[in-house]
Amino acid sequence: MQTITLDLLTKKLKDAPQSVLERVFGYAEALIEPTSKPYSLTKEQQEQLDNQINSDKSDYVTAESLYSDLKSKYEL
Repeated sequence: MQTITLDLLTKKLKDAPQSVLERVFGYAEALIEPTSKPYSLTKEQQEQLDNQINSDKSDYVTAESLYSDLKSKYEL
């Protein structure tokens, strides 16, 4: 595999339409920008999530089975 350099990228994109260049630019920005959460959690919510990290996976149910159980329970 060849190492990608700025020259190779420039040659590849030389005749690309503007829409492609905008997508490439957006992709490059997303790779470089630090990730930030578009939301914030309360301290209690974060603690609850943190406590779930090491929980037993056998306690979980699939969304399909939960949906099926709820449908049966409420006769939907």
